Amino acid sequence: MQASSWNVYGMELNSRLFIGTALYPSPQVMLDAIKASQSQVITVSLRRQTSSSSDSGNKFWQLIQSLGCHLLPNTAGCYSAQEAIKTARIARELFDTDWIKLEVLGDSYNLQPDPFALVEATKILIDEGFKVFPYCTDDLVLCQKLADLGCEVLMPWGAPIGTGRGLINPYALETLRKRLPDLTLLVDAGIGKPSDAVQAMELGFDGILLNTAVAEALDPAKMADAFSQAINAGRLAYEAGVMPKRDIAKPSTPTLDQPIWQQYD
Repeated sequence: MQASSWNVYGMELNSRLFIGTALYPSPQVMLDAIKASQSQVITVSLRRQTSSSSDSGNKFWQLIQSLGCHLLPNTAGCYSAQEAIKTARIARELFDTDWIKLEVLGDSYNLQPDPFALVEATKILIDEGFKVFPYCTDDLVLCQKLADLGCEVLMPWGAPIGTGRGLINPYALETLRKRLPDLTLLVDAGIGKPSDAVQAMELGFDGILLNTAVAEALDPAKMADAFSQAINAGRLAYEAGVMPKRDIAKPSTPTLDQPIWQQYD
């Protein structure tokens, strides 16, 4: 059974997994992994170094186009609002899409977003008609400000990019879900294994964006398939209604008002 479809900035999607195109050992491995993930949205970065050869770069984009997925350009590596805005404008012309995954980093050690520059860049890009997917922390006040600016999608981190630590603050993520019930929320960064994705989806998040956990696996295609199934399972569990945790044991087989079964020889 598949979880219900969802709508992202007017586009109806079946897969709840967004996947990146970096770090794979070869273009063919990347293609196999993306196909196995069943993702309909893939992220691409203007700063991605494929080769010094322009011919190799063209071949890479041809591979990306052959997948038939919707592109989500990424302002990865930008450390100021103006740099991110400039990159977003170039990406819109190059990829012919208003979608932009907005990253404005503030620290090179943990790649944490700069909240002030992120808000600044978000306001300008939304005013210019971009559909912004901001990479942010799990800070509720920051997320509320981004929502007030017009973001329909927010992408708070589970943990710093590439750490694979999973959800380091589930309480903060759960709070975001409860306080921003009408927004589309994806966990972006920090997901290391399929069970991390299940946990996020069971909290009510709408999707997952990941790259490193698949690209650096021993078998990226198999790991992509595992994440696809995990995300679907987590969403189905959320839609079905996860049982609450209890402090006191509750028998799964009640004894009152039940018939007594007798065994006959």
